[in-house]
Amino acid sequence: MKRPILNTWTKSLVLLSGLALVPLLVCPLSHGEGTAVQESAEPAPGRNQADEDSNRDRPQEKQKERESQEPDQEKAGARKEHDRERADRLYEQGTKALDRRQWEEAARLFGELINQGGGRVEGASYWKAYSLYKQGNRDEALATLDGLAKAFPESRWLNDARQLEVEVRQASGQPVSPENQPDEELKLMALNGLMQANPEKALPLLKQVLESSQPPNIKERALFVLSQNASPKAREILAEYARGKDNPDLQMKSLEFLALFGGNDSRQLLANAYTSTDNKKIKRAILGFLMAGGERERLFAAAKEESDPDLRRQAVEQLGAMGAQKELSKLYADEKNRQVKKGILEAMFVAGNVDNLFKLAREEKDPDLRLKAVELLGPVGSEKAGAGLTSLYGQEQDKGIRKKIIEALFVQGNAKALVAIARTEKDPELKKRAFEQLSVMQSKEGTELFEEILSK
Repeated sequence: MKRPILNTWTKSLVLLSGLALVPLLVCPLSHGEGTAVQESAEPAPGRNQADEDSNRDRPQEKQKERESQEPDQEKAGARKEHDRERADRLYEQGTKALDRRQWEEAARLFGELINQGGGRVEGASYWKAYSLYKQGNRDEALATLDGLAKAFPESRWLNDARQLEVEVRQASGQPVSPENQPDEELKLMALNGLMQANPEKALPLLKQVLESSQPPNIKERALFVLSQNASPKAREILAEYARGKDNPDLQMKSLEFLALFGGNDSRQLLANAYTSTDNKKIKRAILGFLMAGGERERLFAAAKEESDPDLRRQAVEQLGAMGAQKELSKLYADEKNRQVKKGILEAMFVAGNVDNLFKLAREEKDPDLRLKAVELLGPVGSEKAGAGLTSLYGQEQDKGIRKKIIEALFVQGNAKALVAIARTEKDPELKKRAFEQLSVMQSKEGTELFEEILSK
């Protein structure tokens, strides 16, 4: 009995599903193009045949209208492209005239481009003003720059234009007040020009910039301008900052500029700054500046008087690079710190003071320092150094130092001396060490020794 009920229910669902699909099958016929239903349909109420004809004709009218407009649009686009190409050509010709220093021709070309208009006018205005300035037409150059600023108040060329204006006015002898300039870069340009023309007036203004709350790059530029002037007042202001009047960054910059522009006065300021600061970074920098300036005596003084061993050792390294053999010998005799003395030995090697290294390798009481001296003699490849090490080996009683001499001879590539040690040495450990060094040298002397031993 259950099965007929289920069949009836299933048939009902199928029937309902079929009815639901009817609109989907019928609707396309009501919207399809060229169907029999549309062809036989009556016009909608309120619409006559004339309206239908008018609607059919309207797309054709719009198409004709578009077709009539297209030639005008194409002509306008072609004209625009032609103008752009002409502007690019004029600009290129103008810049080539600038390269050739043909100022009058450049001004003419850029003027023609300005009259034409377009996207190149701002740059053309700047370069026309520049060309006029180079010709000596300063008033016309200033007028051109003024026109650029008024016509294009947001132009990316304005900063260059302002800088050029300052230069033109200063060249014309017109006073340019730095404090009235619109931005800090222009103030510094004006200060630089004023420094050349009237240092007495510029110095207080530079000092004012340095003592203000301006950003670091502006203050650094002010220090640079200041460092280029050799007047006593300028040196006094710079010396204040070199000794650490302001923050360490400005102090470092002032020291750099002192070193850059050189001269005895500048180097004396560097030496004074060294003794007046406790900042290790600043002191390291000054030692480097003194070395670059060839200041052997001032470095020697710093190495003698400095209490910090690290800084003393750095001063010693700088003296080594300068070949200061006499100064290094004096420092070694007075130095108490073992690490600094090792640094002096290294500096002696750099300075080429081989004789003193041999002397210390023989006479130094501290075994560690003697080892260091012998080690440094290894890279010295002269026959004199080889003979000296061989002689030192015969005199030396300390086993550790004799082993270090064998290693130094290996570094020299002195196979002949190593063969002599291998033949005569009574200490098994030292004899073995000499053989080990010879085994990796691939020398003629070593090969002959090995063949002789194997043939027995």
